[in-house]
Amino acid sequence: MVQTGSTTGRTSGGPDKQGDDRVAKPAVPAPRPAPEGNAEPPTERILIEGTSKSTVVLPYIPSASAAKTRPLRAWMLALPVDLAALLAPIAWSQQYWKATVAVALLTVGAFAVGGLYRARRHMSVLDELPSIYFRFLAATAAVAIVVAARHESFNYIDGFLRLAAVSAVLLLPARAFSRIAVLMARRRRWVEHSAIIVGGGPIAIELARLLRRYPQYGLRFAGFVDVPSTAHIGRESSPLVGHIEQLQQLVRYTECDVVIIADIDCPEDRLLRAVRAPGMENTDLWMVPRLREFPGTVGSPDHIGAIPVVPLRRANLSGPKWAVKRTSDVIFASVALFLLSPILLVCAVGTFFEGGKGIIFRQQRIGRYGEPFSLMKFRSMRPVDDTESQTNWNIGHDPRVGPFGKFMRRTSLDELPQLWNILRGDMTVVGPRPERPYFVDRFSVDYPEYAMRHRVPVGLTGLAQVSGLRGDTPISDRARFDNYYIENWSLWLDVKVVLRTVSEVFRGGGR
Repeated sequence: MVQTGSTTGRTSGGPDKQGDDRVAKPAVPAPRPAPEGNAEPPTERILIEGTSKSTVVLPYIPSASAAKTRPLRAWMLALPVDLAALLAPIAWSQQYWKATVAVALLTVGAFAVGGLYRARRHMSVLDELPSIYFRFLAATAAVAIVVAARHESFNYIDGFLRLAAVSAVLLLPARAFSRIAVLMARRRRWVEHSAIIVGGGPIAIELARLLRRYPQYGLRFAGFVDVPSTAHIGRESSPLVGHIEQLQQLVRYTECDVVIIADIDCPEDRLLRAVRAPGMENTDLWMVPRLREFPGTVGSPDHIGAIPVVPLRRANLSGPKWAVKRTSDVIFASVALFLLSPILLVCAVGTFFEGGKGIIFRQQRIGRYGEPFSLMKFRSMRPVDDTESQTNWNIGHDPRVGPFGKFMRRTSLDELPQLWNILRGDMTVVGPRPERPYFVDRFSVDYPEYAMRHRVPVGLTGLAQVSGLRGDTPISDRARFDNYYIENWSLWLDVKVVLRTVSEVFRGGGR
């Protein structure tokens, strides 16, 4: 383990006056100002515990240009330039403007889906050329079919195709211009993003050397992050900015936009806890594949020098993604409340006749980022007290649950009042099911992956539930399914979960 301390061997968290021999966890240092004039920057000595080896590392100094260009993204230049090239033929003829606009929008959408607006380390128009024209021709063919169906005149179709050919000619220099502009800005360090490397082996050291030497990759190397398998004892493996457990804090400290995982040999759950932390969700995550000699077949290849790097998909339900999900939630909940109002009335009447007043049962649950909220359900039984309702697990077979309550629980009709929780913003339609604070605390200790479920809003239904993990089922399995859903979210995945939920309700697959 690496500790920061003096050259005498005592760590910063060494024994106190009472003789306590515990070593304090090293804290993330505050950024230091740049040295004035020719003065040498202050240094720290990194001591390897249990050995006499140490190395001097320089403190991290945030980059002014990286701070200024943090909001910039790859699509901000490429997308408007592509649109200008695709729409330019309208200047020659306005007769076909509708078809030309349709081709432009379809092409830009195909480019976005194909990853042509993602940030790349190695930029080459020739590498992108096949994908660019394949997607452009596919969009043109789709619009041409519609044009041919609406206009039987051969002259009209011929005129549209001629303008499409002009767009095809302009598309290549437009894409070349945007790429050259970005490369020039990178080489002159007008545009750069801070990057830290997790690991310190030969590949990680080579990556750091490449980033320092070649600014065209657009990354300013900010330092290494230590893992147990790495010995940062040489100058080539410095600066060391912190440890894997501090990754979330280190991202803030170094003003980091990119994290590259390389040469790392640590338990998977430890790495997952670090990269799944809430503070990491707006950071690009790249990984050097273990089998570097065998190229992958999925996605567009990228590399730094001759070292392949693979962008990892991040779970980031914010920005446009969250706007889409939230809009669909409001529409779904509003329509469902209207259409299901007769069923809600039947459930309310049945609950009243079976158990008297208090048809709505409110219970505290934990939502996104660990925030508590009041969840609503139709009451299927009366708990003895509030402590029982908060700490008793799975009451489906409790003798106090009446016939109507069992029916509602089996068909999940008791969950319908949560549509109001969705409208209020406490929940979403599809997401990890909410749990009570008592069990969240217990499960988070026993299962490290469980706490990561709270990166997104909790849901009325979830992938784990429609996969048979309801009631008294393994918590570890539920956590794995929930995290899989978070990391592979799409609107279509939500639709699939909702359809499977409806199927489960009609089959009576509730608890």
